[in-house]
Amino acid sequence: MNDQAIMENILLTTKGVCDLYLHGTIESATQNVQQAFDSALNDSLCMQGDVYQQMADKGWYPAQQAPQQQIDQVRQKYAGK
Repeated sequence: MNDQAIMENILLTTKGVCDLYLHGTIESATQNVQQAFDSALNDSLCMQGDVYQQMADKGWYPAQQAPQQQIDQVRQKYAGK
C-alpha cells in the first residue's frame, strides 16, 4: 500500500468519524453529552482538514474552481429564500 492509498483511507475514516460525531451531537439527550460530541466533532474536522490539505499539497486531491458565472447563478437562486 503506497502513501497516497494510506492517506485516502485516513481521509475516508476521518470523514466517517465526523459523520458519527455530528449525529451524536444532534441526538444528545443532555448538555454534557452534547458538548463532548461537539468537542470531538471539532477535533475531527480539524484533523480531516489537515489530512485533506496534505493530500492537496501533494496533488493527490485536486480541487477544481467553479466558474464565477456558475457561482453567481447559485447565489441568485438561493438569495431570495
